[in-house]
Amino acid sequence: MNSLLRTLNIISMNTKLTLTIEKEIIERAKNYAKEKNRSLSDIIENYLKSITEKEQKGKEIKLNPIVKSLKGSFKMPKDMDYKKELGNRLEKKYL
Repeated sequence: MNSLLRTLNIISMNTKLTLTIEKEIIERAKNYAKEKNRSLSDIIENYLKSITEKEQKGKEIKLNPIVKSLKGSFKMPKDMDYKKELGNRLEKKYL
């Protein structure tokens, strides 16, 4: 019974939203959702969660004064491939 009440509470929290989106984009999104066996509402809801959670997490982080003083002191060369460099260093370390 308790799990049924939790389920009902979750369902009651959903709210309808009307969006105006180009027809072609809607069709492509519906096809994508179908291929992934998900509803379009679920995909959009998860996308909105992800972008708003990132924003909230960024606001909550308080930097240590020492870290804050170092922020921006390292300028990475524009042509540096971070993933490649990391892979090379890990390869040297573990192989």
